Amino acid sequence: MVWVLLVGAILCEVTGTIALRLSDGFTKPIPAAVVVVTYLASFVLLAQVLKRGMAVGVVYGVWAAIGIALVALIGAAFLGDSLTWVQIGGLGLVIVGVVALEAGGAH
Repeated sequence: MVWVLLVGAILCEVTGTIALRLSDGFTKPIPAAVVVVTYLASFVLLAQVLKRGMAVGVVYGVWAAIGIALVALIGAAFLGDSLTWVQIGGLGLVIVGVVALEAGGAH
């Protein structure tokens, strides 16, 4: 259940970040409203994950790494952002680092 909540938090944060880009500096009301709602939902879900006892370093690491990777991939695929092989390698390293963080915390 905790991982489902964390995935929900990540998807809300990614949605909010993409909507932030589409809001054109908060001048477009619908994307701006999506930003507010999804960021709030993301933090509520994140708080529930922490309340259930998952370590804050692992939660934040997973949330940030997967969020960064998804936003970068969505930006490249749909928003015209560039994504070089060096950047892709960097994203892979971030994900490997989070996996190591999680594995190192296992008892």
